[in-house]
Amino acid sequence: MVAFRCGTPDRIPVAPQGFGRIQRDSPLGRELVAKTDFILYASGGVDPFIGNSFQIEVIKEGDTTVTIYHSPAGDFKRVVKRTAATSACVEFPCKTPCDVERLLSVPYIPPTEEQIRQAARNFIAEKDWLGNEGVVLYGIGDAICFPAEWLSPMDFCLLWADAPDLMIEMVRVANERLLPFVDKLCRLGVDGFRIVGGEYASEQLGPNAYEQLVVKPDRELVEAIHSHGALAYFHNHGPIMRYLPMILQIGVDALDPLEAPPWGDCDIAEAKRLLKGRVCLVGNLDDMEVLDKLPTEEVIKRGLKLVEQAGPDGFVLSGTASGIYGEHAARNFIALAEVLRQGCGVA
Repeated sequence: MVAFRCGTPDRIPVAPQGFGRIQRDSPLGRELVAKTDFILYASGGVDPFIGNSFQIEVIKEGDTTVTIYHSPAGDFKRVVKRTAATSACVEFPCKTPCDVERLLSVPYIPPTEEQIRQAARNFIAEKDWLGNEGVVLYGIGDAICFPAEWLSPMDFCLLWADAPDLMIEMVRVANERLLPFVDKLCRLGVDGFRIVGGEYASEQLGPNAYEQLVVKPDRELVEAIHSHGALAYFHNHGPIMRYLPMILQIGVDALDPLEAPPWGDCDIAEAKRLLKGRVCLVGNLDDMEVLDKLPTEEVIKRGLKLVEQAGPDGFVLSGTASGIYGEHAARNFIALAEVLRQGCGVA
């Protein structure tokens, strides 16, 4: 938490983000928690953007799941297909600007107080489980996630090109629904949030969209989180350097994953300079290509170089939040933590 607040801790934290492919109750999972500075994500299973506005029907047939959202404005359908390795949405509920207008016309029924209390209880249960071994963050999508989850990637981009005012309205409505939800979670004891969604604009729409669809609403979101003294941790994949000044405007406490080339464009030393000591950097050893593949000696070498470039204040040595790292990466996280605990990389 000292690092997240841009202070200088007694040593650089080494933070796996979730368990990847490691079972949390396995010997390696327990060792990972005990020997590193673990970041655990919690979710409450509540969608603040639609709340209880729809009667939802789910039909499962083989590898296909069809979700039908019944409403006074008509039905919307989502189709998800699974393979042995993954799953993906192959049909999105909204396909045209007219569908978006229909969606916005559905009378909004917010999550119930009990649903929100249960979401908070999920978070607190994870904190109780982790104890003092790490930090738990409640995962929320920011307002741009509403259009990004209801439109296919192509239709999402087309909506911004063809009907930008409608996209802006969709994001405004989403943020209007999100803010009271977050406020209630904070009042129930949630003290840290991981905000996702910025990459929908940075990777698909560009800087102008980022300014309008991410910076403006997310600044309000962060202000709401900070009004309760809670932590606002920001997640944004992809090339990031041109967006750092805008992320600084949002006012977040910490940022991941700051991917290095060739997967991103982050120069960690330059990122440190651009963020002016006001945002903690979390990253940027690639989970799959560095931590999960390279020899431990090389991983430690790269980790210590990052510590020199980005530490000792406001830096957490971490992966790139893939969520799918394996045993070799887990053991490399532990090795990095042991090296830094012995005093390497501490000012």
